[in-house]
Amino acid sequence: MTTSNENSSNSSMDGLKWGLVVLFLVGAVVGNYYAGEVIEAHFLARVVGVVALVAIAAGIAAVTTKGKTFIEFAKEARIEVRKVVWPTRQEATQTTFIVLAVSAIAALILWGLDGIFVRLVGFITGVSL
Repeated sequence: MTTSNENSSNSSMDGLKWGLVVLFLVGAVVGNYYAGEVIEAHFLARVVGVVALVAIAAGIAAVTTKGKTFIEFAKEARIEVRKVVWPTRQEATQTTFIVLAVSAIAALILWGLDGIFVRLVGFITGVSL
């Protein structure tokens, strides 16, 4: 029963947390825009300010229910990517050439069909191109 109470209190606070996230992100965009017009010489200060506000927003988002779910998903995705058997350079090169050759052949076939259809329509309508 305690777990459901904690989840409901977390859920009720999530709206406030997401509001803060949006507030910080809007603050970063608006602050960068206005600082760009006012303080052109302090580019580094603008960059640090925007990065700090985005990092704060990401930190707040990470403690929400959806944020925790996303972090767990990212960890699981990273584990799955490590399991992938990546092709060798030779396999990737050969596959690339096969795709290019098939694409070129398909393009030539479509070009030929287009030419045939243009002549056929021109013959039927009496309009030559």
